[in-house]
Amino acid sequence: MKGVIPAAGQGTRLYPQTHTKPKPMVRLAGKPILGHILDNFVRSPVNDVIVVVGVMQELVAEYVSERYGHVLDLTFVEQSQTEGLGHSVYQARSVVGDDPMCIALGDMLFDSDYADFIEAHRALGSVDGSLGVKQVDTPSSYGIVTLDGDEITNLEEKPDAPDSDLAISGVYFIEDSESLFEAIEYLIENDLRGAGDEYQLTDALQRMLDQGATFGTFDVGKWYDCGQPDTLLTANRVLLERIATTNGGIAINGDSSMIIQPADIGENVTLKRSVVGPYVSIDDGVDVIQSHVSDSIISRNATVKRANLQNSIVGDQARVTGTPNELNVGDSSDVQL
Repeated sequence: MKGVIPAAGQGTRLYPQTHTKPKPMVRLAGKPILGHILDNFVRSPVNDVIVVVGVMQELVAEYVSERYGHVLDLTFVEQSQTEGLGHSVYQARSVVGDDPMCIALGDMLFDSDYADFIEAHRALGSVDGSLGVKQVDTPSSYGIVTLDGDEITNLEEKPDAPDSDLAISGVYFIEDSESLFEAIEYLIENDLRGAGDEYQLTDALQRMLDQGATFGTFDVGKWYDCGQPDTLLTANRVLLERIATTNGGIAINGDSSMIIQPADIGENVTLKRSVVGPYVSIDDGVDVIQSHVSDSIISRNATVKRANLQNSIVGDQARVTGTPNELNVGDSSDVQL
């Protein structure tokens, strides 16, 4: 089985953070979103991983190769135009071939491991594929699954009038990969665009169903859509509680700074007369001066001075000076309040 991570999207819901970095490279709990996904593959039986890159792809390729090239067999394929999830997955066709694959979306994190999902998939028996699902309150915002017993009978992307509240949750197992690629190719050749005027993976899977394929489901448990700021901060809190927090390369000036766990502190971070935590992820090279920061993500080489930050995201090299409570500040910004 091969892993496929579609990581080519712009991530407009995470603006301004994604003006200067691709969505999978937004950091939480000590590493980019993509790093947490790759860690999950490292813990699974899947060793061959294809990463679909697009916007600012050099940032993704450099990070993934440097951090995971020694533990995973990596291949990068390009989606030159962002024309939907189905189109993104299709770019991996030449590498996947007819091998089974696990598709893991580049902005979804889970409490469970992919190894658990693989076991759940295999427990379904002789199906052509399976989809991770979860009941949701707003089904019109997701790809929706309709079941007859244990089998999927219908799939629809972001329906206006959903007949189910069971959402596709960002992890898919496909045994008949070639049939999926043929279904996506049919959509592209006939310009059959779905929701958002894009070639949707959900529509290709529905075409497989129409041609007699069988799909089952498994529950993903708790999941976190890291494609929007509020759920990104929620995922940061959850992951900080689970991982071993670190205080690496930190300089605390004097005796008047405090770190309240859980918190993850990068290298070459300076704290001066500040309180950091709980639930704070601070990247390398950050200065926090005379400030109180909690439940926030502070990105590389940022400066926070005389500020009270809660539920905030501060981009790379941004400077925040003043007394705000909540901010979402993009890279290289200078905010004085």
